[in-house]
Amino acid sequence: MPSDLSPVIAASARWLLSAFPSATGPLDGALAEAQARHAATIAAALRYPTALDTELLMLLGPGGCAGLDAVTGAGHHPRPGPAPTWRTQVDEVVVSWAACLLADPDLAALAAACLGATHHGTDGVGDARRLTVPSPRDHRAAPLLRHPDLLGPVADLHRQTLLGLLHAGPAVGSPGRT
Repeated sequence: MPSDLSPVIAASARWLLSAFPSATGPLDGALAEAQARHAATIAAALRYPTALDTELLMLLGPGGCAGLDAVTGAGHHPRPGPAPTWRTQVDEVVVSWAACLLADPDLAALAAACLGATHHGTDGVGDARRLTVPSPRDHRAAPLLRHPDLLGPVADLHRQTLLGLLHAGPAVGSPGRT
């Protein structure tokens, strides 16, 4: 993955982990972070598929997480002092798409298969097994991060755009959601 997307990937994964924390313990934290980063990496590659898209992102910026905070209710509890800088690097669409991928392994497999059509290719993503075939250990490490109902409000923000991009029908998404 080009380093140009690294700040967006890191900030988007960090936002997901702060909104949907892992189970306790260092191993659970590491497994949850791996899942969030993998989902954010695939989502960012699909969101910014060409070199021009990546350059425009660097020029205009990703937009920050204020909208996501409002959806999850975090905006009702403002933090004292200035916001951490990483929060400005969060991309709402990347987070929403990553939430879709975390909640639906079949959609994650489809998204990972589509990476070859981007200028990033599949080399920078590695094995998407934690998303496409999550183990019981992956689920235990990140029960909130993998829960479709909890992720729903965030995933629903841009789910239809992702499904359209991947040419996936509503049946691929989470049950009961279109």
